Amino acid sequence: MSDNNNLSFITGALIGSVVGAGLALVFAPKTGRELRSDINRGTRQAMDKADDLRVTVQEKGSEYMDQARIKGSELKEKSSEMTKQVTEKSKDVAQDVKDKSQQVADKAKKVADKAKDFTEDKKEEIEETVKNIKEEVEDATGNIKEELNKDE
Repeated sequence: MSDNNNLSFITGALIGSVVGAGLALVFAPKTGRELRSDINRGTRQAMDKADDLRVTVQEKGSEYMDQARIKGSELKEKSSEMTKQVTEKSKDVAQDVKDKSQQVADKAKKVADKAKDFTEDKKEEIEETVKNIKEEVEDATGNIKEELNKDE
């Protein structure tokens, strides 16, 4: 910010010098040859100051470009590092999710296997119970028939 103020001050001083020198030459009581000589000298001085100012601006611009390149390089390096860290974290999280998903799938398979075993066991029990009830019904029916045949 102060470099901008310095540049503005230098520019203002240079323009003021040129205008002041021009006015002094115009209003000074001199001959045409002396006046032209003074104007040429003043013009050369103004051109020299403008050239000095141009060199200063180029140097400052070069410094700022170098600083911008350095900062840009630093920011690029930081962003690359951050991207690398985020990528590593993402891989870790993805692996954790994969591991947890596998654990859930394994537990679900175990539960399904237990349910299947339980269902098969209960099916066998029900079949055995049905068979026993059938036998009891047949025995009871046979007994009832025998008693009916005795009564006849």
